[in-house]
Amino acid sequence: MPDTTQPWTIEQVARFEHQVTGVSVSEDGRIFVNFPRWTEDSAVSVAELNKDGTLRPYPDGRWNAWRNARKDELAPEEHWVCVQSVVADGRGSLWVLDPAAPAQAHLVAGGAKLVRIELASDKAVQTIAFGEDAAPQGSYLNDVRFSNDGRHAFITDSGVVGAILVVEIASGKTVRLLDGHPSTQMKKGLNVSADGKELRRPDGRGVEFSADGIALSDDGAWLYWQAIKGDTLYRIPTAVLTGEGMHGADVGGKVEDYGRNGVSDGLLIPRGTNEMLLSAVEEDAVKLRDLGQGPGGQARIVVQDARLRWPDTFTQGPDGALYVTTSHIQDSAFFKPDAPPALPTELWRLAPPASTSG
Repeated sequence: MPDTTQPWTIEQVARFEHQVTGVSVSEDGRIFVNFPRWTEDSAVSVAELNKDGTLRPYPDGRWNAWRNARKDELAPEEHWVCVQSVVADGRGSLWVLDPAAPAQAHLVAGGAKLVRIELASDKAVQTIAFGEDAAPQGSYLNDVRFSNDGRHAFITDSGVVGAILVVEIASGKTVRLLDGHPSTQMKKGLNVSADGKELRRPDGRGVEFSADGIALSDDGAWLYWQAIKGDTLYRIPTAVLTGEGMHGADVGGKVEDYGRNGVSDGLLIPRGTNEMLLSAVEEDAVKLRDLGQGPGGQARIVVQDARLRWPDTFTQGPDGALYVTTSHIQDSAFFKPDAPPALPTELWRLAPPASTSG
């Protein structure tokens, strides 16, 4: 990692007219973003960001043809319904995670899926569908990481009842683990704030996201996660998930409390480090934590800027550059009924002091 003794800066890479969440950069430097159908029926769900700042529906217009009003006309298995995350695996593929629950509400039957797109051909070549055993009503599959050998995927469910899904890529076999376990649930009594006051919907509900942020250690040995409505980081050995977990065993006893992060959404462990970037959504900030300090380690702010309206998802490019989206959740119609359905949101490049902008 570059020198972090001085505050970092941010540089705007792109501005969007829709609510963005996920971002990922492929090994050849292509940037992909996604726009979930939360408060608007977005015309584009997954896109490649062109160098001139325009968006190319990805992998094509057909996959992006779903509209809430046309849901009875199009097969949810073959269209983006409500995409939450895009992740390039470094092996020539972009994976798209579709929880298929517009407005984070009713899950569209047959729509929850993980799709692999071959970057060389821009074609969807594999779809792993999630049935009710893996993604029941009330679920909202949120983010995904892949084991270092590429054989398994790990997915957080930030829905009503949090969980971790483990997917065997070759067969598509999926197990739902830690369903209802304290580590994947919202923390009782904790209220998420923004701009110095609690975030509340018109009906009185606050921020209600279970297991959300997820990160894999650089050596692939540990999976980390936390709930947004929570302040605690948890981890478990990936060998437990892919071993006894895949065989249906209760792995709750193997979960470790790894100390306090504070309220956070996105997590990322940059390549070659034992440090964790985390989004500090209550503080318009990004923090950095040295995981080598153990559960007692403290996350410190590396950049704080009023323009970081709900820093959401991190990614790292092949050149080491770090990026984060700002999804403006506190400004959305969820919490501000008079807000426009579509929000201007952004993609930022994080610039540590020792790095060169450009």
